[in-house]
Amino acid sequence: MTQQSVEILIGKLLTDEELREAFRYNPHGVLLWLLRQGLQLSRLEMEALKSINPSDLSGVADMIDRRLQKASLRRVRMTHTMHDTDTLPTAPLGTTGMRITRVGFGAWAIGGGGWTFAWGNQDDTASIAAIRQAVERGINWIDTAAVYGLGHSEEIVARALRDIPLDDRPYVFTKAGLVWDERDRAATPRRIGDPLSLRREVEASLRRLDVERIDLYQMHWPAEDGTALEDYWGTLLQLKEEGKVRAVGLSNHDVAQLDAAERLGHVDTLQPPFSAIRREVAAAELPWCAAHRTGVIVYSPMQSGLLTGAFSLERAAALGADDWRYRSPDFTGLGLRRNVALADALRPIAERHGVTVAAVAVAWTLAWPGVNGAIVGARSPAQVDGWIGAAGLELTDTDLDDIAAAIARTGAGTGPVRP
Repeated sequence: MTQQSVEILIGKLLTDEELREAFRYNPHGVLLWLLRQGLQLSRLEMEALKSINPSDLSGVADMIDRRLQKASLRRVRMTHTMHDTDTLPTAPLGTTGMRITRVGFGAWAIGGGGWTFAWGNQDDTASIAAIRQAVERGINWIDTAAVYGLGHSEEIVARALRDIPLDDRPYVFTKAGLVWDERDRAATPRRIGDPLSLRREVEASLRRLDVERIDLYQMHWPAEDGTALEDYWGTLLQLKEEGKVRAVGLSNHDVAQLDAAERLGHVDTLQPPFSAIRREVAAAELPWCAAHRTGVIVYSPMQSGLLTGAFSLERAAALGADDWRYRSPDFTGLGLRRNVALADALRPIAERHGVTVAAVAVAWTLAWPGVNGAIVGARSPAQVDGWIGAAGLELTDTDLDDIAAAIARTGAGTGPVRP
């Protein structure tokens, strides 16, 4: 049996929970399916492999080389040795079969300026360096969206990954359903769920990202063009069946919408906003996801920079008019003062653990049951280094009590205050 066949078989059994369960009850059927997928096995090897007990593999998943998972799933021969940076803790992303590091790289800001929700103009060279720094330090997933920079973010992600060997590349997640007007790029993108539009979007994202399959494809917001949820969710499920995407999820959807989608087909993931300032989803959506084995990757865990420990009233006042935060109530007036006070209250906790305030803010979101990963943005390698400590940070009960007290004392945000 070839080394590549071993990599493919073991990698699939380790990283695909549904396949592993199917192998337990029908190993012959699974092996036949893998043969049809291109696995090279002789009749004698088939007979020997039937005796494998998948339960014996369960303890290996946390330690297996991340590159082996990627090589196995993408049929790429391993040619590189493991680096010390490939040791960040991982967690299963729902039932997708993917294990992700507890933090992932968020590519919203690197989309650059010139559109409604921009963070201002960005240095593409610095953005590419930030992505590569994240991957070098062990991050194994990137979250972007077609609308970020009106396609530019996806193009930057592709450029950053182009020279990285296939077996070392992170998973790439992106989103659809926000359509912009090429004739007026400053206009607010429209929330479109039309199935034909979604199919055009997925082809455009595949082209910009320069990949054959998107690892996770998410509906960015509920549609506002009259398309029923069942229609746009059904389209995403079809894209999964067709192999254009590996897993499908919803972003910014509530429990009622999750219920409606789940009746049609399993919701692999949810991507909600969640931070120590914006805590509403902890009341309903997170428990729903835990109950339905739906993976959760939260966005804006540092509340768009407010909880980094580096933000201040003066910095908020200096934001440019081309930065969407310039218009946000979280970055002005009483809301801003409360949010900065909460960030300051995280500083003693950060000092106890020898990490940054940003790392504490991100780790707080990861302490909640049901949360598998947090999306954290960066526009330079130094920003990556500022939050990478959250990937392995576990807050204590004392830490969580102190943060809950600080939330109550400052009056920052809304929602439950403690997991």
